[in-house]
Amino acid sequence: MNKLVIASNNQGKLRELQAMLTPLGIEVFTQAQLGIGEAEEPHPTFVENALAKARHASAASGLPALADDSGICVAALNGAPGVLSARYASGLHAEQKNNDLFNNEKLLRDMLGVTDRRAHYYCVLALVRSANDPQPIIAEGEWHGEIAMQARDEGGFGYDPIFWLPKLGKMSAELNRDEKAQISHRALALKILLGRLNSRLKNC
Repeated sequence: MNKLVIASNNQGKLRELQAMLTPLGIEVFTQAQLGIGEAEEPHPTFVENALAKARHASAASGLPALADDSGICVAALNGAPGVLSARYASGLHAEQKNNDLFNNEKLLRDMLGVTDRRAHYYCVLALVRSANDPQPIIAEGEWHGEIAMQARDEGGFGYDPIFWLPKLGKMSAELNRDEKAQISHRALALKILLGRLNSRLKNC
């Protein structure tokens, strides 16, 4: 598997995944480079949405495809924003844009007066060899922290400016790219996925 299309138009996710995959000798294309539009994400779970995106990109490109579906889950909000993380402030049917600032502001408002600040980033990666692959490789990763009282720093993307890491004493947004690539939910999921892929290739 030396060529792969990433089924995402999220620039933050693309940067992270490309940085992790390119050193492995995998030629990475984005679906935008290949003129592939975004897939629908109507499902209530991360895994269903990740699979839908991977199959869509593979069908359109004829290449193996890797899709990510991820978001932040807050304990006090019963797991919200969850699969709606990217459009938390604008609603399920709103035009998808980069609404990171509005999403962060809404989450901070929703957490006003809440003492239980526990939250975790969650990522599901789905890799398909073809659109009809009956054995997709699926991996998940969790990254635990807390929702801060206010935003700090403008690095990262998504909810990074308000995702506090108590053990490190800093926001996710304050990590450099190499630090984040070692400990994030996406890094953990990719490590698991590559291990499963290597195991499968050895047994083929």
